[in-house]
Amino acid sequence: MADSASIPPILHIITPLAHVSPFDVNMAADAGYLTIAQYSRVKPEEVRDLTQDMMFSRAPQAAPRTGLFIGGKDAALAFDMANEAKASIFPPFEISIFPDPAGSFTTAAAMIAKVEQALVKVRADGLKGAKVQIYGATGVVGSVAAVIAASAGADVTLVSHREVAAVEEKARDIKARFGLDVSCTAAVTDADKAALVPSAEVILATGKAGVQILNAAHLEAAKNLIVAADVNAVPPAGIAGIGAHDAAAQLPHGIGIGALAIGNLKYAVQHTLLKRMCETTTPLFIDLPVVFELARTLDA
Repeated sequence: MADSASIPPILHIITPLAHVSPFDVNMAADAGYLTIAQYSRVKPEEVRDLTQDMMFSRAPQAAPRTGLFIGGKDAALAFDMANEAKASIFPPFEISIFPDPAGSFTTAAAMIAKVEQALVKVRADGLKGAKVQIYGATGVVGSVAAVIAASAGADVTLVSHREVAAVEEKARDIKARFGLDVSCTAAVTDADKAALVPSAEVILATGKAGVQILNAAHLEAAKNLIVAADVNAVPPAGIAGIGAHDAAAQLPHGIGIGALAIGNLKYAVQHTLLKRMCETTTPLFIDLPVVFELARTLDA
């Protein structure tokens, strides 16, 4: 009987969308997977049967190197699918599971880790108690960043560019899933944003690519800002004055971190976790705390 380290790894990628993300396929191949199976339009009720087909078709010692990656673009759905997959496995057939829809778990973790690194230089408690405003919070990265920041003790406010009900729904889901309380508000106009930003110590822009959320006047008004981070790499920047490559751009108040500075760490986190799954001899369940702890330790 082959030992577990000699068994070829297999990665199964599932998504509720019409296509598996080429980004995820490339990342898996670069991490060392030679066999990558793709499943599209997967419904939540199909996850259990698919997971058990993955685990029962190989010997128990092969289970850890049988990986399930959950994609898509919906964080809540990915959480549900991951929990269903985890509930479907049992010893000795425990496969490894990694949800990262639209790369949002690794991107949000990288963003908050970069912010934390900047905060601790000025603020002894780092994220704990820091007043964090998340713009574009209805998106997949914004909502996951809210969970990570709130879990680290930050005082998080979800900011909607439309009606406040859009972020209130996200806040209810965060409370139900994680027991975390986050605040909600709306900032539709430039005047709304100018009135809101003075209370922020951290500003995260996680909105639609190519849309400027905060302009130079908003940054002038952000008197208490320590660090701002933007995940938009498509011009114009989501936050004026932050270039995509910036690791510590000087702003009127505080510093700015750009999308590619965050992206370099995101890439390193996702690559490292996929490589761990590819090489592991013990089953892995890669959830948000695991992703964030790794982001905190990597130098990228």
